Amino acid sequence: MTLVWLILIPLLGGLVAWAAARWGSSWPRWISLAALGLDLVVALQVWFMGGPLAKGDPWLIDFAAPWIPSLGISVHLAVDGLSLIMVLLALFMGIIAVACSWSEIQERIGFFHFNVMVVLAGIIGVFLSLDLILFYFFWEVMLVPTYFLIGIWGHENRIYSAIKFFIFTQAGGLLMLFSILGFYFIHGAHSGIYSFDYFHLMGTPMEPRVAMLLMLGFFAAFAVKLPVVPLHTWLPDAHTDAPTAGSVILAGLLLKTGAYGMLRFVLPLFPTAVENLAPIGMALAEIGILYGAILAFAQTDLKRLVAYTSVSHMGFVLLGILDRNELALQGAVIQMVCHGLSTGALFVLAGGLQERLHTRDMNRMGGLWSTMPRMGGMALAFALASLGLPGLGNFVGEILVLVGTFQVSAAMTIPAVEGLVLAAVYSLAMMQRVFFGENTRGWKLPDLSMRETVVLGTMMAGLVLLGLYPQPVLNMARPALVHLNRSAATPVSFHTAPATIHSRGPMKIGLHSRSSADPTDDGSFRADTDR
Repeated sequence: MTLVWLILIPLLGGLVAWAAARWGSSWPRWISLAALGLDLVVALQVWFMGGPLAKGDPWLIDFAAPWIPSLGISVHLAVDGLSLIMVLLALFMGIIAVACSWSEIQERIGFFHFNVMVVLAGIIGVFLSLDLILFYFFWEVMLVPTYFLIGIWGHENRIYSAIKFFIFTQAGGLLMLFSILGFYFIHGAHSGIYSFDYFHLMGTPMEPRVAMLLMLGFFAAFAVKLPVVPLHTWLPDAHTDAPTAGSVILAGLLLKTGAYGMLRFVLPLFPTAVENLAPIGMALAEIGILYGAILAFAQTDLKRLVAYTSVSHMGFVLLGILDRNELALQGAVIQMVCHGLSTGALFVLAGGLQERLHTRDMNRMGGLWSTMPRMGGMALAFALASLGLPGLGNFVGEILVLVGTFQVSAAMTIPAVEGLVLAAVYSLAMMQRVFFGENTRGWKLPDLSMRETVVLGTMMAGLVLLGLYPQPVLNMARPALVHLNRSAATPVSFHTAPATIHSRGPMKIGLHSRSSADPTDDGSFRADTDR
């Protein structure tokens, strides 16, 4: 039940926070922090288990229970090193989102925190689900509260941005649903067993054209969230008009669900189709790296600038995933974590500036270092992290992706390196326009509060730790990445006989030596408990 509680604690905390708003505005904030803190403790306990990894088993906990057994649907949750890293990132960034909105949100405070907690529960569910219908359920759960966060507590064009976000993500999600159903019926036709379970679907033989079509449905949904150019256009608008907490969750977590989906589902379920798509996908990643960097430099709106940097940095993640090289995959995971910390912190700073100046226009700023030296120092530190300064976590992720890409294609490395150069240009230009130069408007503003200093200092500590000693994260992620990579490297041809499925007993397919929810002759599922 540990994995169930990881999802239920934020959800229940959100309900209590909403109900507690009648007692005062501080209650929802403290209740949300307490719930996320408790959930973080539970996740850290899973981290320190370590036993299964030492024995070569990538799965730390595996839980399954029947849901709709007549249709082959179960509540199948499991955590390996990759998903555990993402869950810890989600909880940490959730705490940051609550803390940074402490003074910004003054209306409907209970409902605000309810939506924050529900979207976090949905994100954690995405990282833990191994039944494809359950995964799709949590994928859609993320959508509605994010829509409310932007549409209710956002800025100038919040309704337009919220609707655009909803349309893009819902369209991608529907394409994924069609692919899930197609996969379900193809697997049933070959095996006689209709199941949505991840391990059962692994290795399902299908014609190359069918595999490509199904893979494109998954890829479209994940590419929208990542985002991949040209499916990125919702992102700058959503970031610009979202409240600070919404931007932190978008940049730190929602984008990572797209990358996680590609790692968890696209690579192992469609190995041959991914191999055929890889050149196009890598080209799109390179375009995104350069396009995002150039557009970031052209912005005058501070939040829009940071939003375009996400398009550029997440291009490195896509490049590392499609390389299917162990170094590149490790770099993609590190980059996912560090991008969440560095870009999330830049949005916290942008939100703090907007609270004080009531504008995001960099043309109206300048010389702010003299009046806010602590904020200027923090902004410089995170700008240096964003451009990939050695000693900070972003550098580790990017250099691993570049080294892995070079082993696959030296030519593909050149545009990515150019993206690093452009990152230095837009990061330092942002610092010059906002904090340096002359304070022509005579701004006299309060510096970072103790709360803001603790929030940003904690995020910077994470980047320094990952920059100097990333090995614990690499060690945790490596078993999962090795198994994913092996599965992606050993595709099943259409002429391969279907995998043998025993009516009662374990099933051996793909990554895992067994399944926690085994179909029986009558279509029911046997539920295992935590191990």
